[in-house]
Parts: sequence; structure tokens; C-alpha cells
Amino acid sequence: MSEDPKGGPQVSGATPAGESASAASESASAADPSASAAGLPASAGAADAEAISRRGALKVIAATAALGTAASCAPDDVTRSTESAHEALSGFEPLPPANPRAAGTLTDPDMLAPVVPWDMVLTEEELRQVAALADVIIPADAGSPAASAVGVPDYINEFVSAPAHTEQLTQLRGGLAWLNRVARERFGAENFPALQLVQQHEICDEICFEPDVPEDLKPQARFFDAVRDMCATGFWTTEEGMRDLGYVGNVPLPSFDGPPPEVLAQLGLEGDDLV
Repeated sequence: MSEDPKGGPQVSGATPAGESASAASESASAADPSASAAGLPASAGAADAEAISRRGALKVIAATAALGTAASCAPDDVTRSTESAHEALSGFEPLPPANPRAAGTLTDPDMLAPVVPWDMVLTEEELRQVAALADVIIPADAGSPAASAVGVPDYINEFVSAPAHTEQLTQLRGGLAWLNRVARERFGAENFPALQLVQQHEICDEICFEPDVPEDLKPQARFFDAVRDMCATGFWTTEEGMRDLGYVGNVPLPSFDGPPPEVLAQLGLEGDDLV
């Protein structure tokens, strides 16, 4: 039997040549007391009309730093502040949007409102075949439902439909076609889902452990192993799967009294070890 796995720009203001830093600082203080208070170096004469002033740069820096506390601001306010800072520093209008990652991207997804940006490619018939195979791998038992009941086929569909997973898609479709061919040739059934459970197990038992599989069935064994991995990932990341494992993480607790005594005993920790 197949094993059930449940178990920027530079600012002018450099010190003129031949003038000491302290002398430049005193000169700057007389011309602009705020420059001395800010600890800035003196300006080398009149700034270019189009160059940003030191004071202007400080304002931009302060405005930019304030964005770190913008959680209480409206999104539009944050965007306007970011764009203003960009324009003041660079002299160019910002390219919209100011923060393209805010809406979530493939490399930085919005986990609060996840969106799958690609189309699902498996057909309804292929999904039925995936569901049948997934339930052979993770069947229902007294502790949890079968894989198909918690959306594992949809997870597999999403995974193999990703643009970067074309090899996995090809492997999956080839393996499903092989299962259907064996079902017809060996049992006269229309396809793998039409088989009785014992017949499905008979086929899967032949490819469920690659080291024991004949050379001509190695590709089928790798297919089965890949589907088993996807089933395990899809199943044990659901609430039902985590309950099946007894996983109690990501759950708020009113209080924490420390590790259970039996855990401490197993680790050999006591007394001063816990301080």
C-alpha cells in the first residue's frame, strides 16, 4: 500500500579651498544662524538658483523621515509626501506610482489581501484526477478530512499554473496521463478516478518509493513523489492539517506559564538553567 503520510544629487555647500572648517563655520553662522545650529558646513558663496538649499534639504530629509510614522496617515497623504520629497531632491516629477510594491508584487506579496496574478491552467477533468490521487496519498481518517476536502487540488493547480513552474506542470500532466492509461489497460476503466480504491492503491504502490522502482518506472516515481510533496504542503498548511499535526503555533494565549515540566525534563533543564 502507498504510505499514508499522516503520521542622489549632490548639494552645494563645500568648504572653499584654503579656508579652515572652523572659519567657514563661523562665517556660515553669521550669515545663517540656523546653519550653525544644525551643525552644517558653510556654503561656498551664493548657491545656484536651481540648487536646493541646505535648509531645504533638511526640510526634505525631515519630511522623508516623518514617513516612518505615517501609519496613522491616510494613504494619499503618504503618497503626496513621498512624491514631494522626490521632486524636491531630484528636480523631476516622480514616476507613478510612488511605491509600486504597496499593492503587492510577486516578490513582495500583500499577505493581508493575497491575489494570484496568473490564470489556472488545469482542466476540470485534470482537477478530478488530481483529487483522486491526492485522496490516495492523504485519505480521510478519524482525525482529519481527506486532502481534496481542504482544497489541496486547488493548491496544486495554483502551484503548477505559475509561469515559473512549467516543468512541474508538464510532469503532472504526463503522470496523470500515465495513470489513466494504466487504468484503462489493466482494469478497463475510463480513467484513474473511476477505479476502485484498492485498484488505485495497486497502481500507486508500484511507484510510491523510487529506490524500489524499476528503471523504466523512475519518471513515474518522481511524478508521484512531486505530487506527494505538493499534497503534504497543501494539506498541512490548512487549519485542518495543523490540527491533525497537533500544531498549536500562531494562536494567541491569555498567559504563558513556561514550558511544560515534561519538556524541561526531557531537555535536562532545571533550576538555574531556567533563569
